[in-house]
This record gives sequence, structure tokens and C-alpha cells, in this order.
Amino acid sequence: MTLVTDPAAPRIAIVGATGVVGNTLIELIEERGLHYREMHLVASARSAGRELMVDGRPYAVQDLEDFDFGRADIAFFSAGTPVSTEWVPVAAAKGTLVIDNTNAFRMDPDTPLVVPQVNAHVLERRPLSGIVANPNCSTIPLVRVLQPVEHRWGIRQVVASTYQAASGQGHHGIEELLEGTELALRDPDAELPAERFKPPLAFNVVPSIDRLLDTGFTLEEQKMLQESRKILDRPHLDLTATCVRVPVVNSHSEAVWVEAGAPVDRKELVGLLAALPEVTVHDAENPAAFPTPLRAGHPDHVHVGRIRVSPDNPRGFWLWLVSDNLRVGAALNAIQVAEHVLRHGFMAGGTR
Repeated sequence: MTLVTDPAAPRIAIVGATGVVGNTLIELIEERGLHYREMHLVASARSAGRELMVDGRPYAVQDLEDFDFGRADIAFFSAGTPVSTEWVPVAAAKGTLVIDNTNAFRMDPDTPLVVPQVNAHVLERRPLSGIVANPNCSTIPLVRVLQPVEHRWGIRQVVASTYQAASGQGHHGIEELLEGTELALRDPDAELPAERFKPPLAFNVVPSIDRLLDTGFTLEEQKMLQESRKILDRPHLDLTATCVRVPVVNSHSEAVWVEAGAPVDRKELVGLLAALPEVTVHDAENPAAFPTPLRAGHPDHVHVGRIRVSPDNPRGFWLWLVSDNLRVGAALNAIQVAEHVLRHGFMAGGTR
């Protein structure tokens, strides 16, 4: 059991506990045995009073408007950018260390943007803001495979095309895809639901995620550029992306073109990626093998396949990435940040 009486164990709050990422955070706390001495599940007023189970114990969901963050040492926020913008500063002002899974503070210079496998060194001390930002769900797997390439050969350019699942829009996104699919199967001319996805996602692909910017790129595409630069500490990294929503329930995929600074040997590249923690290379032995969202394998791994060095440009190669966006791309990264913080005495002086 992860509920302990140890006074050094943190008091944890999960804001957005009833959402799909909040549910996944609870699952991972149980699976990974993250010790805590108090657990607070927090959400909007409409969810207050609901009961959720953590480690076999029932917890009533508390109303965010009434919750005192002085009762939490670590707060995971996953209730959307507007909620984080309003409430994360309130929590941080109470001395709570916030791990925020939204876009609200990712580019704040006083807030580290962390993928523990890549840049945990930026967590040597408590952030000035009291916040650690969790990156975008497509940025996390990308930077995890780019970092060793940058160290070995250097990177001239990255071009990424994403294939993002409906679960990126939470429970409602999944429900809308399933409802639309059922309707379309019954009547191909039916008007499909399009609240979360416009146009409708069922039997469709939508090459636009988040709002359109003046540049012609979407905010999701800009996030991948800005966040990769910050995490890799490459302020001039040449990276461009096209982000596409696809009719898949869960797990994002990416086709990634990388032009390195020197010729790349495929065998060495495969060995480099296969040696990374929590990365599975599917075509290491069989070039015909590749991962898919439906059957990638371990849900906590970044899955890699279709590794191809261009015969016409030996500095260029392609990768196909698949990862569970709710775990690798959100909740797992947040939990691993918390584990790093606790392992390195980050809460010393912060746990009350």
C-alpha cells in the first residue's frame, strides 16, 4: 500500500482527478507505489462529492473552489489551461510544489519544463515559481529520442508529423469518437457529433489541433517547437511540425525526419535508441517490424520503428514513434518528476 504514516512522505493533491489524465495519475500512483501520507482528489463543483478509489480506499472528490492547498505538499494539475492559469499560482503561494500538465507555465523562465530522462538536471533545486511544467504529449517522446542523436551527431533539422488520438481531448473526446463511429456505421449520411473535434473525427483525419495562429501554424505545432528547444537547451533548433488528429482512441504516433550534422550509421542509431531507458526499438532485428497504437506493447515505453537512413542523404533518417499519450505523454512524466523530486530531497523544507 502507498498510504503511509511516515511524516516525510508528501501530502498529494490531484486537481482534475475525475478526468482521464487524473484517473491515469491515480493508476500510476498505485502501480508505482508512490508513498503519500494524505491524498486529496480535487475537481470542479459539478464533480464534487463523487467517490474515487485509491489503493482500495474511497475518497470523496473535493471542490476546487473550497480546497486549501496548504494541505498539500505536491499538487498535480490536469484540469486544463484556464484552471491552471487561475489556481496554480494560488497553490504555489501556499508553498505547494505544483506539477502542471497544461500549457499555462511551460515557457515561463522561472518554471522548468522537464522530461526526467532528458533534463532532470534542471531540478537541482526548487523552482523559483514553485512550479514544474509537464510538456506536451507529442513533445515528450520526441525529445527523448532526439537528445542522444544531438549528442552523437548533432541535429540540423527536424520535421515531425503527428497522428494524435482522441484521448488527447479527455473522456469527452473518446466518447465523441465512439459515438460518431457508431452513428456513421449505421448511417453514412448522419450528422456526426463535432463538439470536441471539428470537423468530426469518426472515419476522418483532421490536420488542425488547438487554435490557429497568425503564422498559419496551430498552437499545438508551436508547442512542439518551443518546448523541444527549451527541454533540449537548443534555442535555435530547426524543428517544424504538422499535428493531425486521427480516429484512434488512445496513443499518439509520430513520423519524424531528422537531418543530423554528420552521416548516420543505421546500426549505430538502432543501438543508441535501444539503449535508452523505457524505449523499445521494434525493428532492431527485423526491419519489417513496427509499433502501432493498437498493439505497441509496454504502455510506459516510447516505441520506435521504421528506422530508415536515406540512401540519398546519409545525414538524414526517419523514425516512427508510438507512445501512450495518457501515460508517457502526461501522467507518467508527471509521476516521474515527483519521484525525482522526492528521491533528491526536493521537499526538504517544503513538506509541512
